Amino acid sequence: MDAVLDLAGLDALIRTLITSGRTVIGPVLRDDAITLAELDSAADLPSGWGVETGPGHYRVHRRADAALFGHSAGSQSWKRFLHPPRRPLLTSGPGGFQPVREDPVEYAFFGVRPCDLAAIGKLRQIVGGQMPFVVAVQCTEPGGVCFCASMGCGPSADGGYDLALTERIDGEGHRFLAVAGTAAGAEVLDRLPGRPAHEQDVALAAEDVAAAARRMGRAMPDTDLRDLLATSREHPRWEDVAGRCLTCGNCTMVCPTCFCVSTEDTTDLDGGAARSQRWASCFEIDFSRLHGGAVRTSGAARYRQWMSHKLGTWHDQFGTSGCVGCGRCIAWCPTGIDITEEAAALAEGASG
Repeated sequence: MDAVLDLAGLDALIRTLITSGRTVIGPVLRDDAITLAELDSAADLPSGWGVETGPGHYRVHRRADAALFGHSAGSQSWKRFLHPPRRPLLTSGPGGFQPVREDPVEYAFFGVRPCDLAAIGKLRQIVGGQMPFVVAVQCTEPGGVCFCASMGCGPSADGGYDLALTERIDGEGHRFLAVAGTAAGAEVLDRLPGRPAHEQDVALAAEDVAAAARRMGRAMPDTDLRDLLATSREHPRWEDVAGRCLTCGNCTMVCPTCFCVSTEDTTDLDGGAARSQRWASCFEIDFSRLHGGAVRTSGAARYRQWMSHKLGTWHDQFGTSGCVGCGRCIAWCPTGIDITEEAAALAEGASG
């Protein structure tokens, strides 16, 4: 049964997850940004903090209320826990090289937005791994660079979670509509202090989410993006964007679904050696290196590869788009390149 939790109930939820042996990860305010870190209680959540986002722009600011989830996506995504930035593979010892054994961590992801919930589903198709316990948060506060509605990935979380919360602050107080999505979620919810949800609680939550969909800061053009990218290989827009792109790879690092990796071998002065896996980017000049040299040497070719894969050929590999509309690639691009603007320019050229 759906329930309504107050702040004490939310804190009880976090503590219940911890006592069940899970490491709870959620949003915190750190270094002037909303980041992800281990939670000990609801007091760790970024109460009263919002964010202002735009192309190449991200700032936290104080809100007029004490909302815990009144912010859009930060630079970090849940990818770093499912697919770590660096992972040891082999290490040398007296008996030669041995695989590095990793101790499994049972995670609970707390405060997962619908765009990131969709990203977790897409990423797990590729990297696998154990599904964490997921407490999603229905999005009622889209950012200036968000476009999840046009990608079909929000602002409502329609599945893939154990529990989903909708935060509301009004004259009736600060509360959270909690909806169970799995048997495990229902079991946890039954152990929490709260009251049964009324029809009005559900209706108000639905209205807030619907209003968020109307306040999206961006939208992808309403066209077949897969076909658009396939037929725009020689479009002059690629050279235009190359004149602005630094090929730094920020967009791939902050993207919640980019999964490319490389391996590195290292040695030390004591004669030890190790092999590790690290995130890689298709913007790296060596990423496409074959026996005769790099295939994609120009910035135009590398940006085209990234965008064409993300919005187009991802469908051929995994049956879906690789973009969830979180807007991170726009906010964290040093030169403010906007993927929705680039797609719109290609679409305009195709229709012109």
